[in-house]
Order: sequence, then structure tokens, then C-alpha cells
Amino acid sequence: VQLVESGGGLVQPGGSLRLSCAASGFAFSSYAMSWYRQAPGKERELVAKRPSAGGSTYYADSVKGRFIISRDNTKNMVYLQMSSLKPEDTAVYYCRADWGTAYDYWGQGTQVTVSS
Repeated sequence: VQLVESGGGLVQPGGSLRLSCAASGFAFSSYAMSWYRQAPGKERELVAKRPSAGGSTYYADSVKGRFIISRDNTKNMVYLQMSSLKPEDTAVYYCRADWGTAYDYWGQGTQVTVSS
């Protein structure tokens, strides 16, 4: 099982980035896919979650209207489009795949820094 994030980097406030997560080794379409982030000195928090099929997409209040999570089950990819970025969005962003409480996989993370 692998989850590999990419797309992080340094961006100015108000800018945009798109994070990607490439998944392999499991039945991707059957898993809920999420993005989490962890800022220095803070706990890891859920940013956005896209269920496997149907259901509602979840966004943390802090990113609603600015971030969009999407998935492509044909490519085993999940994305996080981030717009209007703020310094407080600075964190390591992690991709997660879960199948209820039975299976739970994490990527290694990608750094996003929002600074002028």
C-alpha cells in the first residue's frame, strides 16, 4: 500500500496550490479519501474528506469556500485544490485512505508554506 503526496511548496498569501495523492495497493474506489494537515506545535486536523461513493463531502470550517477535494477513481488519485491561501494554512498536508475502522493508510506528507 502506498499513498504519495505531491504539489506542496512555498506560495504567497492569496495564492493557489493543488496537492495530489497517488494511491496504490488497495481498492481505491472503495475507500474514503481525506486530506489532513498538521502545523508546528498543533495536532493533526481533518481538512477535507470525500467518501467512497455517495454521501457528503466534508470540509473544515477554516477551509470552506477555499479548498476543494476531488478524486479520480480511474487514476487512483485524490486532489486538494487550495485557493486564497493564508499564512495559517501553513502545515504538512497528509493524504489518508480509510475503510471504516478496518483499514487506515497514510501518506508521508507534503509541506505547504504560505508566506510573503
